[in-house]
Amino acid sequence: MAKKTIKVMVEGARATPGPPLGPTLSPYKVNIPEVVKAINEATKDFEGLSVPVEITIDVDTKKFEVKVGIPTTTALLLKEAGAKQPTGDPGHQKIGNISLEQAVKIAIAKKEQLSAKTLKAAVKTILGSARSIGITVEGKDPREVQKMIDEGVYDDLLRKYESEWEGVA
Repeated sequence: MAKKTIKVMVEGARATPGPPLGPTLSPYKVNIPEVVKAINEATKDFEGLSVPVEITIDVDTKKFEVKVGIPTTTALLLKEAGAKQPTGDPGHQKIGNISLEQAVKIAIAKKEQLSAKTLKAAVKTILGSARSIGITVEGKDPREVQKMIDEGVYDDLLRKYESEWEGVA
């Protein structure tokens, strides 16, 4: 039983049978509209974001499985801030603001890709990304929020999410 895995980046809920999907899948004789439908269904929560998708095809039966990855930290931050793209000048031009709670949720979603051992460290990593693309947090420069995290200002909020962080594999 031979299986083939194909990895592609698609826009959440907006995959089409055209390139890159169609031409990539056609040699495997799978039902391309079915695959596209499955991808769009699986990525609907990430609409408008670039999402890594893995399609595993059983070459004999033509059955397939769709596995959705997590969008990039930048894509998640832009979505939370309601912005379309990062600023070219994060020092002077702000493109949006998110709450610390939104940053915590992104940290939890990205846990597997982050090298952080604690939720606190993960959130600080997310704040660094926010700063680099021009997003403020709680209306402040993310560096200021990082300092406040170190000073324990947000310990209660972080404690609230600790079990969710621990629960992620």
